[in-house]
Amino acid sequence: MSAMLSPTLHEASAQGRLLADVGGTNARFAWQAGAQAPLTDARTYAAADYPSLQAAIETYLADTGRAAPGLGPVQGAIGIANPIVGDQVHMTNHHWSFSIEGLRRSIGMQRLVVINDFTALALALPTLAPEEKRQIHAGQPEVGGAMALIGPGTGLGVSGLVAAGDGSYRPLQGEGGHVTLSAVTPREQAVVAALQKRFGHASAERAVSGQGLVWMYEALCELDGVPVPAGLDAPSISANALARSDARADETLELLFAFLGSVAGNLALTLGARGGVYLGGGVLPRVIDRLAGSAFHERFVTKGRFRAYMETVPVYLIEAKESPALRGVAQALRD
Repeated sequence: MSAMLSPTLHEASAQGRLLADVGGTNARFAWQAGAQAPLTDARTYAAADYPSLQAAIETYLADTGRAAPGLGPVQGAIGIANPIVGDQVHMTNHHWSFSIEGLRRSIGMQRLVVINDFTALALALPTLAPEEKRQIHAGQPEVGGAMALIGPGTGLGVSGLVAAGDGSYRPLQGEGGHVTLSAVTPREQAVVAALQKRFGHASAERAVSGQGLVWMYEALCELDGVPVPAGLDAPSISANALARSDARADETLELLFAFLGSVAGNLALTLGARGGVYLGGGVLPRVIDRLAGSAFHERFVTKGRFRAYMETVPVYLIEAKESPALRGVAQALRD
């Protein structure tokens, strides 16, 4: 029986693969001709422009000339900003929801693997070239050491890699972005209290994310007794903070850096991330020039008796032109 199945599996692995990195704002797709083939035809689509993930996939296949029968993917792998528990997926920060098996059948694939998007990005960390990461905190990575991954985008993604003992790594599938947000200064305590009042639970994501920039700005307006400006969004807050044209936007960005430093440091301690901490997501690359002079570094290392330990942990900003998570989902499909 296995001898009869082997050619079929080999044939499937040699045919087209659909790869996707799906966040709350953008869905990124790529094509892979086979298990070891390079990624091609990478394209990005705004999630808000499509009623469903299936519609976005069908648009991608049509745009790349693969919509006709026999030309579509035989296998697929998707990294999506959501915990994967069972067959039904309901995105945390977007309205898309779907059945994994239903999507597989609708697209006509023999196999579909769906994992968390930051688990996919974690799988890609060992593949990053030197020019795809910028070291922003001094330290020398320990060979074989655990690696931590955290990144503010639409939400806050968290994952990491731990050594498996055979020279390989295993990715973490968790939802660390929803840990409880902790404050250090009185102003931060007031902001956290405002977020608790609004949401019930003030998670790290409520502050350290694109949406978190808006929520923190609104909290500052409430605390200062001023109205919230019309048209407020994360890009305008970031732009005004970088231009130093809005003191409250400036404070909001500084709060994000401080909270991120605390959460990233906690993650590094939890995992023993001697292999380094990696910062991903779409928010930081736009404001990275302000990170160096922020409270991020002090918050990252201020861990009491473990300050000296934390000062040796390197921190890198991921600066890849193509979404590394697409490489990660390709790896997940191979595994």
